Amino acid sequence: MIQTIAIIILAYLLGSIPSGLIIGKVFYKTDIREHGSGNLGATNTFRTLGVKAGAVVTIADILKGTLAAALPAILSSDIHPLIPGVIAVLGHTYPIFAGFRGGKAVATSAGVILFYAPLLFITLVAVFLLSLYISKYVSLSSMIAGFVGVLYVVVFGAIREWDIPLLIVITLLASFVIYRHRANIKRIINKTEPKIKWL
Repeated sequence: MIQTIAIIILAYLLGSIPSGLIIGKVFYKTDIREHGSGNLGATNTFRTLGVKAGAVVTIADILKGTLAAALPAILSSDIHPLIPGVIAVLGHTYPIFAGFRGGKAVATSAGVILFYAPLLFITLVAVFLLSLYISKYVSLSSMIAGFVGVLYVVVFGAIREWDIPLLIVITLLASFVIYRHRANIKRIINKTEPKIKWL
């Protein structure tokens, strides 16, 4: 029980590491919360600090989710890896180290999937990049990837074998990503959502 609580706390603290804030302040002397959307995630880092910084923050945010999901294996615990993974996503979104104002859960959610279902991760990255290439909207591409993730798990379950924990978690994560992008949805409808210029 104590080990489970320790893993949950550690997963939250891992997720709470504000990669965008750290990279911005240490290497660019910039608080990205004061620029662009004011968000601490990778998208605003790309927009505010450029492709190099955005790529570093994306990788760091992904690895937070991967490491959190790996904690049970690392610490020889019976807790399901998706549980600390989800906790890390909450930490990323509501980080204790950054006033509970974090990112939109996309990269860290992807990191959880990377550990638990690598083939699904690769599929979703491909879907995300294809959608991004076509639409130039990061937010839309993130939501499409989430939807495809749910569809993938449902189809795989119907054809081969159901993974109920994964189905529940990916549905929750996809729904959460859409919820976190509700302002972006309005801007996409109004055609005021910024498009990327580097792809």
